[in-house]
Amino acid sequence: MDYKKIVKSRSLRLKILQIFSFIPDKVMLKIQYRIKTGRKLNLNNPQRYTEKLQWYKLYYKDPLMVQCVDKYDVRDYVKSKGLGDILVPCYGVYDSVDKINWDMLPRQFVMKDTLGSGGNSVVIVKDKATADLAQLALTARKWLNNRAHCRNAGREWPYYSGKNHRIIIEGYIDSDEDRGGLIDYKFLCFSGKAELLYVLADRVIGQEAGCGFFDLEFNQLPYKESDEPPLRRVIPKPENFDKLKMAAEMLADAFPCARIDLYSEKEKIIFGEIT
Repeated sequence: MDYKKIVKSRSLRLKILQIFSFIPDKVMLKIQYRIKTGRKLNLNNPQRYTEKLQWYKLYYKDPLMVQCVDKYDVRDYVKSKGLGDILVPCYGVYDSVDKINWDMLPRQFVMKDTLGSGGNSVVIVKDKATADLAQLALTARKWLNNRAHCRNAGREWPYYSGKNHRIIIEGYIDSDEDRGGLIDYKFLCFSGKAELLYVLADRVIGQEAGCGFFDLEFNQLPYKESDEPPLRRVIPKPENFDKLKMAAEMLADAFPCARIDLYSEKEKIIFGEIT
């Protein structure tokens, strides 16, 4: 079933899933797997990567994951790996909108929900002078009102382990829109070893991005992401690709499976997130 043709709006799909948050994780994952793949989910002896991911969600309960899904707390983990220099500047983390001093923020910044995912809880401010600060505050309050124990759409337990949503404000990363904007290198790692990556370019936050898969020699592979359109441009191999891969593996070595998101602007590595 191509459910995306039935419900085209991603935000509406997420709202529908939220209505069914009372359904236990195991039952909901089986339902979602059947709808998305047309197959029965095998949790007793998972063979496919997609099956193993569902098993991972249900049964792998490392507390470190709770720290690493939080966009503020993960910074300490990155620093513990000796990679503090790849962190974006942080201007503050807030549990109340009233604590945000908008006047003290720079002209450009990025506001996020610390427990947001999928690019849905990100606002990029390129010019504070023309930004609607009242709307920013309203958006931030909406994020803060998300319930700490409410199951998320993908049933990823660290996101609803009881931690409260907060607002983090970080530095804006400038990039060249004519060259694909801020290019996202997403390394898929297993037991601390990168096996392949996919790259996102020409991204529209919360909507879509061109996507392509690459091997570790940066040869593009004949695969596609069902949720995203293919890359619309040729992405050259970064000059610092080996350093990107090394940083990804250092950050992933604590987990059986992790996706490490990194950026590279002017050959400087910048941390994105761990999934």
